[in-house]
Amino acid sequence: MTYDEYNDYCGSLPATSHVVQWGGSHVWKVGGKVFAVGGWQKLDEPAFSFKTSEGDFYFLKDQPGYRPAPYLASRGMKWIQQQDTSDESKIEDLKDHLKESHRIVSLGLTKKKQKELGLNQD
Repeated sequence: MTYDEYNDYCGSLPATSHVVQWGGSHVWKVGGKVFAVGGWQKLDEPAFSFKTSEGDFYFLKDQPGYRPAPYLASRGMKWIQQQDTSDESKIEDLKDHLKESHRIVSLGLTKKKQKELGLNQD
């Protein structure tokens, strides 16, 4: 997945905003809270970080192509960085992780903010 494809996908999720910060990283937020970061890798290959559930964090952190997200995971946060998006199945996995991260972060917003943004109104 390229950063353009990543930005297009994140932008398709509800109530999101985009900013470039932290040394040129593509940062996506829902309700002002970060749910995805594209960047933070010294190599030329794209890398994508996202928030996970505790169970997914412990499962993914040791899988090939994944690692605890630099900076965030070292501070006790359950964030994973996916470095390998070399084929369609890995891109689909990344999209699933980004969508779930968006959901997790949106559920952490106040009920009032969720309602204002039209989120989680099922």
